[in-house]
Amino acid sequence: MRGGEKVFEVFCELYPEADIFTLVADESKLSDKIRKHKITTSFLQRIGGVKHYKKMLPLMPFALESFDLTGYDLVISSEAGPAKGIVARPDALHICYCHSPMRYVWDQFPEYQRSSGRLTRKMMNIVAPFVRQWDVTTASRVDHFIANSNYVARRINKYYRRDATVINPPVDVSRFSIGTSSDVYICAGEITPYKKIEIAVRAFNELGLPLKIIGSGATESLKKIAGPNIEFLGRIGDEEMAHWFSRCRALIFPGVEDFGIVPLEVMAAGRPVIAFARGGAVESIVDGKSGLLFATQDEASLIEAVRRFESQGVEYSPEQMQAHANGYNRERFAREIKAFVDAALVN
Repeated sequence: MRGGEKVFEVFCELYPEADIFTLVADESKLSDKIRKHKITTSFLQRIGGVKHYKKMLPLMPFALESFDLTGYDLVISSEAGPAKGIVARPDALHICYCHSPMRYVWDQFPEYQRSSGRLTRKMMNIVAPFVRQWDVTTASRVDHFIANSNYVARRINKYYRRDATVINPPVDVSRFSIGTSSDVYICAGEITPYKKIEIAVRAFNELGLPLKIIGSGATESLKKIAGPNIEFLGRIGDEEMAHWFSRCRALIFPGVEDFGIVPLEVMAAGRPVIAFARGGAVESIVDGKSGLLFATQDEASLIEAVRRFESQGVEYSPEQMQAHANGYNRERFAREIKAFVDAALVN
């Protein structure tokens, strides 16, 4: 139940009779809103399941194309990977809500290679060209693309040569309330190579300020370089997450995200964000007001931004930041998605 699944919940609310088709699923981890629907998984569920599905990238096209969708006149695919590759019947309307083109075979392919083992790198070099070709070809199966940010819309146009309408994803702002700020900075989210958490660790080693890192993933190498002022909290519950969001000094966001829901969740809790000035973050953070943007993706630039924040702060009050985040709420997303789908069905 990460960002993509929380977006998917809104589709489930809008279309309560819809069936769900997915490569794999761990239903014990899904919300009640999703589990209420009939869920069909692919053959990857039987041979690898959730634990190993990422290793089965070469089989994903076959798994998706094996779904029988002939009984459906409307198909909505929600993806940051290959889901748009399903085969719908000729008269069906296929709308793709794209969180990102497959980053691991496109712009972030070198990053994923550097963080992989020797055998995996060799396999990626063999498989990636075929997956890219399939990914581009299957873009023609989509009638309408919706992108979650202008940044993603540009990438859809770059790789698929297709236009996309931008509808930003929903933020459940009702989960967060304004608290009393502490001196603790936080990083939050699944810890993967493209998040660049190591930049925050090195920067705060030099700054000496307290930093708490929330989330699971590849933390062992980070722990080896982290100073005593840096604490790894691992995966925590929603209630504890909301606690740290409302009481942190600021969120540190050094990666390039397609949109970035976490920064808006932190702003919904009345706290600012210090982020790298690229990707979806530049669309939701008002520089100098709801946060600060730093220009270079390295510790020196982040250190300068944190010191600037310590001395100058930001213009928005906690209440203003919360109001800003409220503009991305779930009701707004549901309204815009429904209007788009209804118009596409008519036309």
